[in-house]
Amino acid sequence: MDLCEISRMEKLLENNRFLMRYFSDEEQQYILEKGKTGAQTMAGIFAAKEALIKALGCGITGGELNHITIAHDAYGAPHYSLMGEFARFAEDQRVSSFSLSITHEAGIAAAVCIAERND
Repeated sequence: MDLCEISRMEKLLENNRFLMRYFSDEEQQYILEKGKTGAQTMAGIFAAKEALIKALGCGITGGELNHITIAHDAYGAPHYSLMGEFARFAEDQRVSSFSLSITHEAGIAAAVCIAERND
């Protein structure tokens, strides 16, 4: 689980450098399309990335955060797409799937990631 202050993301969204460094092209487009609620969306996605890192137990040094993409299905449900070191680490840990939930309330975004292993 991870939490992220939405006000922090509001400040970071003023300068695209943070957005471009830590978010995939798909996520950047999704966040910017949200308009006024972009910071809320950005905070939720960032919390989801941090929650995944905690679930894998690899730490932030496991790879580039933009190699974790939070995508959404036709109903808006979020899910992970991994590349690079994070994909390899999940495979090495024998993780078969992830479940993800993101919520926003009272200036905070929260995300929960459950990693299921093939044991």
